Amino acid sequence: MKRLPLGKIPIEILNGTVLKLTGADSDQLVARPRAGLDFAAVRVGGKFMVASADPITGVSENVGAYAVGVSANDVATSGNRPQFAEVVILLPRGASASDLKRIALQVHGAAMKIGVTILGGHTEVAPGIDHPIIMATVFSLVDRFVTSGDAQEGDAIMMTKTAGLEGTAELAREYRFHTRVSASTLRRARRFVEQVDITKEAVASFGTGRVHAMHDCTEGGVLGAVFEMSLASGLGFMLEEAAVPVAPETREICDALSIDPLRLIGSGSLLLAVEPGAEAEVEGALRGVCKVTRIGSFVKDRRSVVGRDGSTRELKSAPQDELWRVLARRSGPR
Repeated sequence: MKRLPLGKIPIEILNGTVLKLTGADSDQLVARPRAGLDFAAVRVGGKFMVASADPITGVSENVGAYAVGVSANDVATSGNRPQFAEVVILLPRGASASDLKRIALQVHGAAMKIGVTILGGHTEVAPGIDHPIIMATVFSLVDRFVTSGDAQEGDAIMMTKTAGLEGTAELAREYRFHTRVSASTLRRARRFVEQVDITKEAVASFGTGRVHAMHDCTEGGVLGAVFEMSLASGLGFMLEEAAVPVAPETREICDALSIDPLRLIGSGSLLLAVEPGAEAEVEGALRGVCKVTRIGSFVKDRRSVVGRDGSTRELKSAPQDELWRVLARRSGPR
């Protein structure tokens, strides 16, 4: 039997297993679990509860902050501020009380910065792991929301910030990969982690009333996020590779490692499905918050990428993230 790859489970396998086995049905469930969605939504009285959970497994530093931030970002793609969280901390054998305190401080700091209240969770030393694994479930009570599955044919695809932000920061910490990358580039790249929060841009974009759908660029990068967004919306897309903004630091690190920045995990960059002709209005709403760029459009069926040379290729499945591919090459412990 074929082994599963590192990273996200392939969508076709997910659809045939986990997403078929979702327990009891409920008439309160208004955004059902399916591939490409960032969160679920449940009707609670006159409001909706939007909720998302994620583990942090491929990051070696500041794992507590990442755990809160990544799940908070998923909730923010609803167009609302994250409010509450439950956090699970699994520590390897040999971990100390100071290790736990360090991670708890990371969780606390990230939650304070975003405005999230920690309600509880679970903490233990677990067998079978060699590094901490942190999982956060973040949720909010909201009046209205959009999902990544609400894009419409003809919508412009807009993207905030630059590609591969989270992956760039993580790879910059892996010094042995960068004999051809300058120390100053690595220093700047490590600070990309400061851009991972998307709350302000998500709320500001949603406030225009011109955004039909949003999706966070997590595992699989820009290409993975566009693919998942189109799948959830039942659409195709035309993405212009040359239009996707890539920071010089990301480009230099990716060139040194022979990887594609558009397939590199990119938490901190938000994809927007914007009503045709409303791009300038969304750009105005984000002025002073972050840069936003039009990178393509949603179309009826085909999922296509226009290369820098003008050639067009079809994206038939969500790509494996480049971070996993690079980490699989390395030798020795983390």
